[in-house]
Amino acid sequence: MKSLYKSLIHLVVFLTNFRIVASGKWLIFILAAVACGLMNYSLNSHSYTDIAPQTGQYLNCKTELVGNSDVFSVYVTDGRIAEMAKEKLCSDPIIKRQYGEVKITIGQSDYDTFRYVNYGVVDLALVKSNVVDAFGADQIYGLTKIASHPDYSAFFIALRERPELSKEYLLGRRIGLLDYPSSRSGNILPKTVMQNLGLSDNNVDIVYYSSHQELRRALLAGDVDIISSYWAEEDNDKFSRNYATPLQESVSGMQWYLKMQTQNTDLFCAMQSVVHEIAMSHPRPYYKTITLEEGCN
Repeated sequence: MKSLYKSLIHLVVFLTNFRIVASGKWLIFILAAVACGLMNYSLNSHSYTDIAPQTGQYLNCKTELVGNSDVFSVYVTDGRIAEMAKEKLCSDPIIKRQYGEVKITIGQSDYDTFRYVNYGVVDLALVKSNVVDAFGADQIYGLTKIASHPDYSAFFIALRERPELSKEYLLGRRIGLLDYPSSRSGNILPKTVMQNLGLSDNNVDIVYYSSHQELRRALLAGDVDIISSYWAEEDNDKFSRNYATPLQESVSGMQWYLKMQTQNTDLFCAMQSVVHEIAMSHPRPYYKTITLEEGCN
């Protein structure tokens, strides 16, 4: 009996020691895990920084007006126009007299256009009138039209035949559109036509591209059967006008707007001069045709 009692005492002591040792091991394991986590966080916090929202690309330059924090903000969707605008605006005497910096945003999507036009962030913008009208930016922020490019026509363009505006013809075709819901020639009009014909994404293979130039490259490469776009004079070199079917004869053209919350006529005249120089220097014939609004003597 005494032997059994001693055996039970030994068992209790063993189990107690085991629990203590086991608890100690788990405690060491937990402390080691926490230490590793803290070390990993410390290393990563030095290796990585916050990623800024990827909306648009930017060009900027400082003027000679030292100490002036005012920024002249410009919004366009064409990279070449942005480059020319930077060169001409940064050397313009009126800009150098009134602003300390020029910042040009190259929009990449409708979100960019909404962000910069709807919130009145820009001083000068090249957009379509329907965008300004939709946001009421002319009344709220004083965006005033200073120049405009001509209206144009929208087409379904193919490489080897004239597209037909029928459900039977378009069914199953690969159609290239612009990934810009506000683009009339590249998105709104073709989708309206297809909807009227009873077609949708379910029975038409729609492929989206980010620019009219990419649409043309895709058509030439055979990646799509049809694209929806405007007809440019230079298209005659690579495509046949006989294989372009009109969707709408007149689409609102691009227009230049200047924020005129004050009667800054010097700036108005200077910006008209700048956009006219940009138009004359642009390689595309469409942009070379520009009409300046009245108001500058």
